Amino acid sequence: MIILAKAMLITCHLRISGRVQGVGFRFHMQKQARKLDVAGWVRNRHDGSVEAVAQRSREAVDRLIEWAQHGPPNARVTNVQVSDDSGSYTGFELRPTSNAQAAAP
Repeated sequence: MIILAKAMLITCHLRISGRVQGVGFRFHMQKQARKLDVAGWVRNRHDGSVEAVAQRSREAVDRLIEWAQHGPPNARVTNVQVSDDSGSYTGFELRPTSNAQAAAP
């Protein structure tokens, strides 16, 4: 049963763009993730986007992605990029801003 439960977990990486910093996006995403029992993390990036990893059932992760498409009231989301990821997470944490710089066009 434990192996079956692990097989049902999915992990997605999210990159959220728009007016998503300075509007409480990370705090509200953490609150929403905890409500959905989604594990992972969220952080700001130096390029102005927000990055997150979400892990749980497909339904729970899809619901968090759906929430990320609009975010909290003061956010203005223009794009949410979603890709597969891996790892093992417990809880949903706020991480420090990523030191990675945006890629040159």
